[in-house]
Amino acid sequence: MSSFTILYDVIRWEEKAIADAAKKRGIDVHLVDAREMALEVTSKSSGIEDHVVLERCVSHYRNIHATAALESMGHRVVNSFQTANISSNKLFCSLALAKAGIPTPRTFLAFTEASAKKSLEKLGYPGVIKPVVGSWGRLSALVKDEDFATAVIEDREYMYPMYQVYYIQEFVKRPPRDIRSFVVGGKTIAAIYRLSSTDWRTNTARGGKAIPCPVTEELNDLSIRSAKAVGGEIVGVDLMESAQGMLVHEVNNTTEFKNTVPATGIDIPGFMVDYLASLEKR
Repeated sequence: MSSFTILYDVIRWEEKAIADAAKKRGIDVHLVDAREMALEVTSKSSGIEDHVVLERCVSHYRNIHATAALESMGHRVVNSFQTANISSNKLFCSLALAKAGIPTPRTFLAFTEASAKKSLEKLGYPGVIKPVVGSWGRLSALVKDEDFATAVIEDREYMYPMYQVYYIQEFVKRPPRDIRSFVVGGKTIAAIYRLSSTDWRTNTARGGKAIPCPVTEELNDLSIRSAKAVGGEIVGVDLMESAQGMLVHEVNNTTEFKNTVPATGIDIPGFMVDYLASLEKR
């Protein structure tokens, strides 16, 4: 493959690193801003010359809709629409993980204030309420008791209807950290611990610290199986350590790795480019 396209809506460190890794390998990269696209969906031509497109849009809605359109026009999009649609929705991802027999936290789905509270009672406090679509831990709430639950749920009842889909999960007793692993082309290439001393959420976007995590046999197995469960080619897998072993709670479609590369010394963008280059040879 002599070139591929990166579809983006914000140029982050990651997109620059991927482009630099391609340049070092003599591969051309065409950067296309999704915000400037005007796709005629009844046509077979997208205006993008490359067959392979790496989807890196931050916006969930741009991501899945652009991916669907480009796939219909014959492009090989990484990740696919199926993967993007499943992994970007926490409920759909939980269903895929459970179907694949992958250990994941107990999770409830509810649609009203009464059924949401009933779900929390079944789980036992504290519990966690998350939006089904969202990133960086935004609008996720650690609910410690019924009064707290009432306050959180009442707020959501006045929000956009999507936030009245209650995704409720057990609060897993774990060390003050979680694990993010990176799977590229069916191989676990790196992993980090994400630690936070100030917040129950460990997202590095919220100030969580990244340190290297060894890729054990258990971690490797769960990471690869989780990627496969959502059909992911280049994904980040989020796991937690529990008394019963590791639990997978999320698979990320357009995962960030700005903090992982310096923490581990592993050339993640290089692995990504090598994988994309291999697609034309198959």
